[in-house]
Amino acid sequence: MNNMEIWEKLMSTPGEAQKPIEAGRLKGFTDINPVYRFKRLTEVFGPCGIGWKYTVDKLWLETHDTETKAFAQISIYYKQDEQWIGPVPGIGGSSFVSKERNGIYVNDECYKMALSDAIGTACKALGMSADIYYSKDRTKYSGHGDPGQPQPVVKAPSYTPQKCEVCGNEIADVKFKSGKIQKAGDIIRYTEQQTGKRLCYYCYKKLNMEAQKSC
Repeated sequence: MNNMEIWEKLMSTPGEAQKPIEAGRLKGFTDINPVYRFKRLTEVFGPCGIGWKYTVDKLWLETHDTETKAFAQISIYYKQDEQWIGPVPGIGGSSFVSKERNGIYVNDECYKMALSDAIGTACKALGMSADIYYSKDRTKYSGHGDPGQPQPVVKAPSYTPQKCEVCGNEIADVKFKSGKIQKAGDIIRYTEQQTGKRLCYYCYKKLNMEAQKSC
C-alpha cells in the first residue's frame, strides 16, 4: 500500500461538512461535522465494527477554580487485508461545569462532546480533513495571544497533484455552468469506487458515454 493512500482518500472536506464558528473564544475557526467523520471512515474502511472501530480507553474530569472539564481518550482501529491495524490514539475534551454570565452551567452531554473531539483528533492522524488544517484557517491551538499580533506561519508540506490514470493530466476541480463545483478529492473517491481507477472528470464522462453506447 502507498504510504499516502489513506491520507489522500480522507484529506478533502466538502463544504457541507464545514461550519464556521461565529461566536465565543473559537470565533473564526472551522468546525467539522462529526457525523461526516463516521461517514468517511465507513466509505473508506467499511461499516463501524466491521471495517473500523474505536474503543473508549479512559474518561475523566479535571477541575480548576469553579470550572470542570471532561476528557475522553480513545483508540481507532481499521481493517486492512483482514487484519486490524491500530491503535490510532486521540484525546478530546469539553466543559462539564462552566461559569457563564448568568451563573453556573452544567453540560450533561460533556462526555459525548469530549468523545467526538477525541475521535476527530485521531482522524487527523489518518489525514482526515487535512485540506482544512493545512489551510490559512486558524485552529483551536493557535491565536490565544493578542489577536492584534501576527500569528506565526506554518509552511505546509508540499502537495503532489493526483493524476488521471487514463490521460495523465492532473485531476482538478470542475466548475459547472450552474456554478456548482465538484472538488478534485470527491472526483478521485467517486471514480475509484466506480471503476477502481483514479480518473479525471472528463475521462470518467467519456468512459460512461462509451459504456452507454455499447449497451
